Amino acid sequence: MSLARTSPTIESGHEPPVGLVLTGGGARSAYQVGVLSAVARFLAREAPSPFRIVTGMSAGAIVAAAVACHSSRFREGVVALERVWRNFHVDQVFKADRRSMVKAHIRWALALISAGRLMHPPESVFDSTPLKRLLERHYDFRRMRDAMARGHLDGLAIAASSYRTARSVAFIESRTGSAPRAEAWARGVHTQLTIDHLLASSAVPFLFPALQMGGEYFGDGAMRQIAPLSPAIRLGAERLFVVGVRGVPQAAPTPAIDHPAAPSVGQIVGFMLDTLFIDSLHSSLAQLERLNRLIEQSAVPNPEGLRRIQALVIVPRANLNEIAARHARAMPRALRALFRTMGAANVSGSELLSYLLFEASYTRELIALGHEDAMAREDEIREFIAARRERSAEGLPLADPMALTG
Repeated sequence: MSLARTSPTIESGHEPPVGLVLTGGGARSAYQVGVLSAVARFLAREAPSPFRIVTGMSAGAIVAAAVACHSSRFREGVVALERVWRNFHVDQVFKADRRSMVKAHIRWALALISAGRLMHPPESVFDSTPLKRLLERHYDFRRMRDAMARGHLDGLAIAASSYRTARSVAFIESRTGSAPRAEAWARGVHTQLTIDHLLASSAVPFLFPALQMGGEYFGDGAMRQIAPLSPAIRLGAERLFVVGVRGVPQAAPTPAIDHPAAPSVGQIVGFMLDTLFIDSLHSSLAQLERLNRLIEQSAVPNPEGLRRIQALVIVPRANLNEIAARHARAMPRALRALFRTMGAANVSGSELLSYLLFEASYTRELIALGHEDAMAREDEIREFIAARRERSAEGLPLADPMALTG
């Protein structure tokens, strides 16, 4: 989906940076891996990444960091990334064995019964220590810095949410060594990125523990990120390759039920996660489209010094909830018991399941789906990545989707 149209003009040798934007989505981010695997096929075997600016939040931050770390050899990085996601198991992300689950339940019960006197409640439902170990084995940020030194990468931005300030924070490492200006609702922090930033960005509230960095605690990057496109634009991207994990929401007719059942806890939590991860992307894209249309229709060239930005958006054509429901039995037995308790072990709870089902049978189907969706748009993607656009001599600022919100 191209949200803005431009006509190529001057400076024939200039190739403006393409920004990769990856939203959050837990296990659904396997779909993003599939899309990137298709993009890798469009490039030469040893070609550098086509994305000079990379941004991500939540599980999308984990995928984004892998792309950034392998910017010098894009296909090699995608192959390594796909290998991990194709062989995922829940116990590589959080402790889901019977002993750990029973221990957590007992601790919650004692904390509740004693009003916190005998034992403090756990920081979260799940222990994400296994994820930290997995990331430490597979991620080397020195490779990212080497790619920057070689000129293959301009910057990586990882979004997290501060529990102290209730603001979105973009942790940025870039070639310039400084963070771009941020809006009042957000802040940009230039830093040397580490595994902790990925853990903070993917710390889904209540489910995974918040992470302490620099004297404050951070949680999932999707919580306060009302403009997921903005960090890439602020870093200088003029075209955005956006990969989401759900299609554009559409109202579907639902049959009337005389005595509908109350939503289960699992269904409610799944709905909350869906809102957390998805809604900001579609609203931000809508704002960008309106701003591009305003610029295009204006009688005054470059109104208010803004310029159009192109965005190509890839989202699943299939319903990931339905796919997750087919793989429910792939969960460890102890986790299935928890989901049954929450009322999330059936189709009505598949929303929650679709975000937490880090099992190979599910992630492999999502990778295949992402690959298929991207291959269906091969010509469009090739043209988008290779396109050249004008950079005006005036150096006018780029259009930012948040410009319409005041």
